[in-house]
Amino acid sequence: MLDFAWNSGVRTFLSKNQRVIWAAAMIGCVGALISLVNPAGGHRPHRILVDTDVDTDDVSALLYLLKQDATQFDLQAITVNTNGWSEAGHAINHIYDILFMMDRDDVPVGVGGEGGILPNGTILPNVGGYQPLIDQGMSTAGECRYRQAIPVSQRGRLDVNSNYGLRKAFLPQGGRRYTPLQQPTAQQVMIDAISSGPTTVFLMGAHTNFAIFLMNNPHLKKNVKHIYAMGGSVRPNCQKNEGSDNSRDCSYIGNLYPQDSNPYAEFNIFSDPFAAYKVLHSGIPFTLIPLDATNTIPVSKSFFMEFERRQDTYEAKYCFQALKTIRDTWSSNIFHEQYCMWDSFMVGVALSIMRNLHYHNGENEFAEMRYMNITVVTSNQPYGALDGSNPLITGYSMPKFIVHKNGVHSGHVQMGMQDPFCLHKGKGICQDGYTKEDAGEDAVRVLVAVKAKTNYDKGISFGRRFYRDFLHVINSPERTGRFDIRRQYPFHKEVLYKPDFGKRMRGKPTVFDMDMSAGDFLALLYLLKLPVELIDLKGILVSPTGWATPATIDVVYDILHMMGRDDIPVGLGEAFAVGQANPSFAAIGDCKYSKAIPHGSGGYLDSDTLYGLARELPRSPRRYTPENSVKFGAPIDTDNPKLRQPSARDVWKSIADSLDPGSKITVLTNGPLTNLAQIILSENASSMIQGVYIVGGHVGKANGNSKGNIFTVPSNEYAEFNMFLDPLAAKEVFTSSVNITLVPLQMQRSVNSFNTILIRMNATTQTPELVFARRLLSRLWQLQQEHYRYRHMDIFLGEILGAVILAGNSHLNQTFMSKPLKVFADGDIKTVGEINVDEEEGKKVNVLENINPEAYYDHFTRVLGDHRQSAILGSFHEQERLWTSGPESMNIDHNQNL
Repeated sequence: MLDFAWNSGVRTFLSKNQRVIWAAAMIGCVGALISLVNPAGGHRPHRILVDTDVDTDDVSALLYLLKQDATQFDLQAITVNTNGWSEAGHAINHIYDILFMMDRDDVPVGVGGEGGILPNGTILPNVGGYQPLIDQGMSTAGECRYRQAIPVSQRGRLDVNSNYGLRKAFLPQGGRRYTPLQQPTAQQVMIDAISSGPTTVFLMGAHTNFAIFLMNNPHLKKNVKHIYAMGGSVRPNCQKNEGSDNSRDCSYIGNLYPQDSNPYAEFNIFSDPFAAYKVLHSGIPFTLIPLDATNTIPVSKSFFMEFERRQDTYEAKYCFQALKTIRDTWSSNIFHEQYCMWDSFMVGVALSIMRNLHYHNGENEFAEMRYMNITVVTSNQPYGALDGSNPLITGYSMPKFIVHKNGVHSGHVQMGMQDPFCLHKGKGICQDGYTKEDAGEDAVRVLVAVKAKTNYDKGISFGRRFYRDFLHVINSPERTGRFDIRRQYPFHKEVLYKPDFGKRMRGKPTVFDMDMSAGDFLALLYLLKLPVELIDLKGILVSPTGWATPATIDVVYDILHMMGRDDIPVGLGEAFAVGQANPSFAAIGDCKYSKAIPHGSGGYLDSDTLYGLARELPRSPRRYTPENSVKFGAPIDTDNPKLRQPSARDVWKSIADSLDPGSKITVLTNGPLTNLAQIILSENASSMIQGVYIVGGHVGKANGNSKGNIFTVPSNEYAEFNMFLDPLAAKEVFTSSVNITLVPLQMQRSVNSFNTILIRMNATTQTPELVFARRLLSRLWQLQQEHYRYRHMDIFLGEILGAVILAGNSHLNQTFMSKPLKVFADGDIKTVGEINVDEEEGKKVNVLENINPEAYYDHFTRVLGDHRQSAILGSFHEQERLWTSGPESMNIDHNQNL
């Protein structure tokens, strides 16, 4: 009950009208309190929306939140931040599987969107958040000025997307999955959740999604009760951590690495400083959990040991196993000082504050809090300097988003991790993303966590209160996960399927170099169906510089498993095109060429999920893992070093060493030539190569000035994607001594009729591999007809042609012509990747000139429909039946003779 104390002086002072107004105000206050009480007499739960980039610590935070009493804290929705530590396609399916394990398929999940931002700053519906606000245009393709700070491969997005190899090894697979044009967008899910009632928002990554929501839906701002965010760094924190003799370098505030350009920023805020500024200045109550606090709660040795001892639930096991893998593969011996409980600590502090809302200064169980006046730095002084770095100012008479021409957003904006502006006398000076204390009018009063609280009980071995609470919650038998993948099925067993070719003669040793586009997987199925006497597929090299991200290598493993070819090694190539890696830290780099690939529909989102169909493939026991050994440069041997993911060069060397004397390798490349160029350079491999079949390139100016296919870079009229994505690698290959057969773009276009090939497929014997290929092609064709983002789908249909030409089918009536070709690799983006005929400097290349398309379609479908060398397991549903009823029910011979 409310106890109102009225004194007689106040009563006398109030006039009659004033009393009426006062009474109405009191009724409103009581009404507001009543609105927080449910009919059963208890308080309504706090409605929570989580926006996350699905990093490993976000996963722990999400599981900690899902374990809470739903009558107190009700998770309304999750949205995926797509310009942080994970890729949209991998992240969305990861979230779906976590929710399935936790029996929370009721929680809506949103990701991406195809909306854009017009040059005048108008934000269209459903902007996907793939780019920071200042760089977002009308496409999901674009620059990586901030995101290039995040490693692409190991210790970066590859490990996060696969959760260090554990995601497919541990999590069960439910019915929800990403499906093109059916997946709810991030903005849709935010609008639905927040319009339904007062909502607290947890931000665990870049603030892009939520900033877009606030800017486009100001009428819903009233429904956002509070914002809690993990991110930023306000003041240096140099305290020694538990059990360590090492101190942090007090000259650095942030956690970017290397810090030679910006020593102030933290990843989440740096990923989109302008978005963070808009959220911070929205007027909504804001609590920040910065590095100042999270640096005081690292994963200490004592906490780690206690966690290892207490893994009583599936969610605890999933969290700990990921943590252990990170520890075992950490590049230095100070993991326990460097790896912190970032987002899980934020959630713990937020929930504790929400339980104690009767306090007014953020009192909570886990962190010391302090009000500070801060802002987010979005550009560097001098302000108003038009140096071309700032998309809000450059080229506009009226600055974008109505920012002031000479205001705090008008200075130099960091252009990347090697921006010369940011380097001064060997010290980084840029402050983009710095959550800076400010006494001026630009500052906002924010509640800030400054330090993790120590345990009340001095007898407890680990010294932070949140350690104890996290272990208690994550191991609680209440609201626990139902099963992992092993317990989901009574007969679950991981079996490798390998062929027994006996004494059959082997055809030409072949290596397939693919960038995991849709066409590459169709070509792979074709190669796997060819008689071993014709093509002996020795290995696969995966190039992450093309149409899919590195973690999609798991789909390659699944295709091989389906076809009973777990014997074929798969090597992962370098993450960057030649010349794009950061010279001082090769794990990060620029995206000068890969920026042409869309991040959303028709790009990485669909390639990484193979257009929503990858989860229908049987799950292979082989998958990417970061397992490693001292032999290969790791600090220690991990638990299963034999599961180490080999590199492309490892696989090449192993194949070369296994060949009979005098034998040579034929290479088929269906993507950028990154792997092949590096093998030629490093292994002196030209003498080992019989010939190279290159699918790609466009000799457009020599063929009636027909255009190339770089549809996201209109200024480049004549290049083809595989050459454009790594032009320096292409130049290296085209100036080497290897024999090249080119299957150019114009020939691929001659066999890109979806209608024709699908008619043939429908009239052919329906083997499992043909059914999968038909479903994939049908989906590509349907998407092409339904949405303009998919207008380029026929690019991938033509990529099958190289494999067919490699097989040497004379009835296709193919003809070739030798031409001296030269690749343009340097200079203006308008010309890189072009191939021209050059009589003086060009290399003689065998170029495919003609083919019979009808014979091609018939041949391809006939090979896929052949019952020989057909799939061992046709689908994940077939695998489910095997795991549910046992192998006897399926009549599968695990050593089937192919």
